[in-house]
Amino acid sequence: MPKPHIHFVTGKLAESSLRSVLGQLAPKAGFEYSVQVLNITVAALMTADWIANRIQVPAEATQVMVTGYCRGDLKLIEEVAKVPVERGPKDLRQLPDWFDQPSLADDYGQYDIEIIAEINHAPSFTLEEIVAEARELRAAGADRIDVGCDPGSIWTGVADCVRALRDEGLNVSVDSLEPQEIAPAVKAGAGLVLSVNSSNREYAADWGCEVVVIPDDPKTLKGFDETINYLVGKNVPFRLDPILEPISFGFTESIVRYHETRRRYPDAEMMMGIGNLTELTDADSAGINVMLLGVCQELGIRSVLTTQVINWARTSVRECDLARRLMRYALEHRTLPKRIEPKLVTLRDPKLSEPTEEELAQLPQQLKDKNYRLFVAQQMLHLICSDLHLQDEDPFSLFEKLEATNPSNLNPSHAFYLGFELCKAMTAFHLGKQYRQDEALDWGYLTHAEESHRINPHKNRRKFQEPGEPDDES
Repeated sequence: MPKPHIHFVTGKLAESSLRSVLGQLAPKAGFEYSVQVLNITVAALMTADWIANRIQVPAEATQVMVTGYCRGDLKLIEEVAKVPVERGPKDLRQLPDWFDQPSLADDYGQYDIEIIAEINHAPSFTLEEIVAEARELRAAGADRIDVGCDPGSIWTGVADCVRALRDEGLNVSVDSLEPQEIAPAVKAGAGLVLSVNSSNREYAADWGCEVVVIPDDPKTLKGFDETINYLVGKNVPFRLDPILEPISFGFTESIVRYHETRRRYPDAEMMMGIGNLTELTDADSAGINVMLLGVCQELGIRSVLTTQVINWARTSVRECDLARRLMRYALEHRTLPKRIEPKLVTLRDPKLSEPTEEELAQLPQQLKDKNYRLFVAQQMLHLICSDLHLQDEDPFSLFEKLEATNPSNLNPSHAFYLGFELCKAMTAFHLGKQYRQDEALDWGYLTHAEESHRINPHKNRRKFQEPGEPDDES
């Protein structure tokens, strides 16, 4: 069977690096290739219609790959090329990883763990505030909103609260041990009660809904079996929660109890309240949520209760939503939960691709304009344009070096742009993140896309193009 032949389209500046990468990659990845260098310096400025008017595809080509920056409808190129056209990575140094990506099955994104998002101390908020918070939680991925009542008091407004949430089309649970609070909440539409133990189990048959069974004493599981047996006798549906303890208060033992509960009750529904870890540990919540959802997936725990109170856990629902999909896929396909869900990698990037010293040294001779290119490489910040290469660890020192060259194009708006970009570059430098000029840093699911300020997509020209500078096609 003949190897696939990929026709790569690039600009003058990237030609040498692209050929170098493909020379090593193609034999390993098993494809033949050809390279067409179009009459443009910066490949990132190419558009689909511009390429379509200039592309020349060899007869043996089975596919065309253009830069990931290419804007426009690729069908315009396909009509000319007569083969499929794909946007590749934005950085050609990512090509080896691009061709080594795992192929995910069509079922990625499915999940079987319910997310119950608690609104803590609900009695202290107005109905409008509770409904607004519930809407945000639902948008983040919550399947059920838990109304958290305050221990030691009876909330007379609990029924109104549940009714308002139900009117929003939300599934609701009530978090209380007080029968006087639970009964009106259930009557108003709450479909799940958190929680039931020996103190209130005799009321459960009257509520007509599912309940969560907890032990009287989590450390010994005292009363757990008795409450389960009582509810079975009353035909009350339930799910089991042995209670997750915070670290230093029995966390490891509580994980063991979940395992033991699953062994003893292999067919029972279970729930894990994960806020005891995310809210009570000095660490960003994403990694903790991923690990706990992995435990739940392995043990068949089909619901988690989470909160978003402390600032470092303010996005726990979104994290759980991503994690439950990742863990379902990993377990179903017996594969590591790695290189599958990039949105959960936030602080650092999975891999860095930096220009080499040789590439950086060649750029000042290759570039024809005085527009500044910024790079993070070799533990330094680099500023490069035609006949100029400055580098420093400190962005302020780097800018001072630039000022010392008495540049003619450093107007206020350009200086502001460079300062903003150097700030991003410095952040990437310290955290070990990938920096690409004029792009947002990748914070996973927390990323906020930035509008391009160096490249004007409407005119396909650099925004800071100086008077007399040649057009992009040169």
